[in-house]
Amino acid sequence: MKFGFFTLTDNPIEYGPEREDPNQLIKNVVEQAVYSEELGFNSVWLPEHHFSVFGVLPSPSMALSYIAAKTKKVKLAPATVLLPTSHPIRMAEEYALLDLLSDGRAIFSAGRGYDKREYDVFQVDFNKSRDIFFEQLDIIKKAWTEKSFSYQGEFYQFPEIELTPRPVQDPHPPIYVASFSRPSLEKAAEMGENVIFAPFAASMVFGSVQNAVAEFKKLSEEHGFKGKQARCSYFLNVVESEKEAEETKQRMLKYFNGLVPAFPSDPSTAPPHIRYFVDIVYRLKNMKTSDLSEQSIIVGDADYCVECLKKVEEAGIEEVIIYFDFGRLSHKETLKAMERFAKYVMPHFEDSNVSISAH
Repeated sequence: MKFGFFTLTDNPIEYGPEREDPNQLIKNVVEQAVYSEELGFNSVWLPEHHFSVFGVLPSPSMALSYIAAKTKKVKLAPATVLLPTSHPIRMAEEYALLDLLSDGRAIFSAGRGYDKREYDVFQVDFNKSRDIFFEQLDIIKKAWTEKSFSYQGEFYQFPEIELTPRPVQDPHPPIYVASFSRPSLEKAAEMGENVIFAPFAASMVFGSVQNAVAEFKKLSEEHGFKGKQARCSYFLNVVESEKEAEETKQRMLKYFNGLVPAFPSDPSTAPPHIRYFVDIVYRLKNMKTSDLSEQSIIVGDADYCVECLKKVEEAGIEEVIIYFDFGRLSHKETLKAMERFAKYVMPHFEDSNVSISAH
């Protein structure tokens, strides 16, 4: 199993006076991402969030291109592209360009998101996000695999075009669908894509990450796609005391408090295809640190973290992307957390710093 560096640049208004200057936060994240290669991480995953309602990094492709110029091996991925708020051809161009400039290190991860506030500003119908998303994904794959093509869909229609530049990887960068729900997982399996899970959401929807992975791989094989990969993110901190563990869990509750306003919470207005978020919001609002298990966060000494991650590996997860700075961990402490993980946990996973990809 491999490991990646991950952040969502969470910095919502709910953090009050502890909010960081967004410009400095982005610079810090870029420094952390570059440093992750030196520490032996396999990949870097940067978010897309707009208007500082939750995160503060609006264009992962631009940040990843900058990081590509400062690194040599680390894979470069968005976490994730908020696809319905962008034109699919534009995204196909940008990530083909990232693949070219990084010599084939791009990964394309996309999702529908969950924050209606972002949709409203971009004037995209939040209620139709699922159908828009999967039509866009179809367009991107065609743009990367066909010399030229035209399209006549429900949401997009355009005459024959040819994409330039072309991706370096054959046939294209690995594609991952961010999956919070069963319908998304089913559709990703049907299309032959890989998936990436958020463990706390997978646990609420499927019972556990293990169940989610097993279901995805079963469905993928039923549709004729073998060897599809599943990755997941984890909140994680290697600590040396119960006090540090409790402080880390408090940070996670703080993160959840900032996340709740982004989720649909009213069952009377939530679109049917993401109504499961209503239950997630209820659970998050009522959560205490004692409720946080390894299904949500891995926090403890190095041996405990290794033990938990071995279970994740046994479940069939090919790579875990680690979220260190959730709930406003300082830049200095984030670098230290990354170093502890690389020193005390990574060596227990054979060849964890060797890059992998999947099509």
